[in-house]
Amino acid sequence: MDSLTQIVLGAAVGEIALGKKIGNKALLFGAIGGTIPDLDVFFGKLFYNNSIDELIFHRGFMHSIPFAIIGAFLFGYLTFWLYDTGKRKNTTTRKDWIWLYFLSIFTHPLLDSFTPYGTQLFLPFSDYRVAFNTIAVVDPLYTIPFLISLIILMFFKRSNPKRTWWLKTGGYVSSFYLLLTIINKIYIDSVFKGALSKAKIEYKRYSAQPTILNNVLWYAIAETDLDYKVTFYSLLDTHKPTSFISLPKNHDLLPMHNPDLEKLEWFSNDFYNLQKTDSSFIRYNDLRYPLLNPEDKNSSVFSFKVKKNGNRWEALPLYDRAPSQEDFQKFWLRVSGI
Repeated sequence: MDSLTQIVLGAAVGEIALGKKIGNKALLFGAIGGTIPDLDVFFGKLFYNNSIDELIFHRGFMHSIPFAIIGAFLFGYLTFWLYDTGKRKNTTTRKDWIWLYFLSIFTHPLLDSFTPYGTQLFLPFSDYRVAFNTIAVVDPLYTIPFLISLIILMFFKRSNPKRTWWLKTGGYVSSFYLLLTIINKIYIDSVFKGALSKAKIEYKRYSAQPTILNNVLWYAIAETDLDYKVTFYSLLDTHKPTSFISLPKNHDLLPMHNPDLEKLEWFSNDFYNLQKTDSSFIRYNDLRYPLLNPEDKNSSVFSFKVKKNGNRWEALPLYDRAPSQEDFQKFWLRVSGI
């Protein structure tokens, strides 16, 4: 999920691990631990000079269970060595710090696994990307109540039981909301599959996920032999979806058997289409993510410009179509069931 959410979650588990011993400093170190996995964005730029390799590296090994274990010992030992001096001598143990970093690092990819982007939890043993598709990568209803509870508990001394009460309250509320997204996902899948069946659409693969910033409006994509069928459904709709937008695949516009482009296919879980542009590149739309404007088949917000760079292919983020006010208006109208 977004950086703020991971900082909040990391701070919360930091409080669980060391709050009673070091107070608000546990929130700080937990937040640092919760941020560590996303540093793969910067390391990817250091390790690779190809944009597709950088893209694949993110949410890779640094978001895996083995890294959480290794990182817990590495950062735990280092922090304990730096912290256990002077007046702080013997106030914490090495085990405390290892536990703090394991919780803060591991819960980061665990939460990411509920998003459509997913994470490779089992690297280097498997590149399978775990993605439950229940919550958007940014969802204020998960983050804000949790954040408020942590801000409030900071004003209580570490020995005050109200500190624990606020921590549990934030954790329970966010956990309940996450559980609610799972229930929504189960219901939404039944709605979309029923709509596909009623429309007599024969499909090979199917995926559904919430749209950005909410868990009310959902998006589904189904792959047929010829194209992709996409549709939306809001929990506030008065009727089930009956119409689908057809998106042509156009996979023949690029030599997708190329190793670089095969990585891009894998990244998108094979839900993508290609478009010609007026420029010297092909537009690659990752269709795992919803269209911003439910009425505009060209409003994909997660797109790349793909072009040849020497012997390698590059895929760079594409910002040639800034979302318009009309796009946002139609998006929020669909959220409200209109």
